[in-house]
Formats: sequence, C-alpha cells, structure tokens
Amino acid sequence: MFMKAREEAIKTYVDSYNNFNTLKMTENLADDIVFINKQNGQVTMTLNGINEFKNQAETAKQYFSQREQKILSFRHEGHITQIEIDYHGVLAQDFPNGLKKGQEIKLKGKSTFEFKDGKVIKLTDES
Repeated sequence: MFMKAREEAIKTYVDSYNNFNTLKMTENLADDIVFINKQNGQVTMTLNGINEFKNQAETAKQYFSQREQKILSFRHEGHITQIEIDYHGVLAQDFPNGLKKGQEIKLKGKSTFEFKDGKVIKLTDES
C-alpha cells in the first residue's frame, strides 16, 4: 500500500509542477528537503530546505510559458521511488546561453524521490 501512497504523492507533485502551483507542489516535501539537479551527470544545483526549494520553484515559474512533465514509469526500491519522464517546455524569456523566448525544450529524464515518514526528504532530477 505504501507504494500507492508514494505514487499519489509524486503524481500530485508532477501535476502541481505542470500547473505552476508551488504550494501544492511542496505539500509532500519534508522541511529539510534536499534537492539536486543534474544535467549530463554534472550537479548544476543543490538546494537545502523547503524555503530554498520554494524560492527556486517560484523563480523557475517565470522561465516557462508552458511546461509539462509526463510520467512514463515508476520504479520502487526500498524507501526510494524513481520515475522516468518526458519533459516539454516553452521558454517565456531569452536566456544568456542563447536560448530564445518561444523556443521549445524537450528532454527525457528521471526523478528520484527518497521518502521518510511519508514525506520526500531528497529529490534528484536528472536529464
């Protein structure tokens, strides 16, 4: 039964992310959440605590006019659940690295959720 509860928590997180709802997105995250973002195997961001996570989530909302994570699969192992995702986003502004407003981003990735006492204590996004 605990796997179903984890999947529901993750679905709520992803649906809230897709709908730009930071408050709902963070309802199943622990106060001492650790968030790590990796691109091509390199750590590009580490956040510690719910306040850093909320601040980054609010800032990131302005980067996209549309965004969608689509869950392709769930894999459970011990207190960890990993999802495979398809990601699609449309940029809402120009970026210093040359990406332009209106440009579409398409990625495949995975997110690893580590749970303790029903809350996510660590989240690692990889693309």
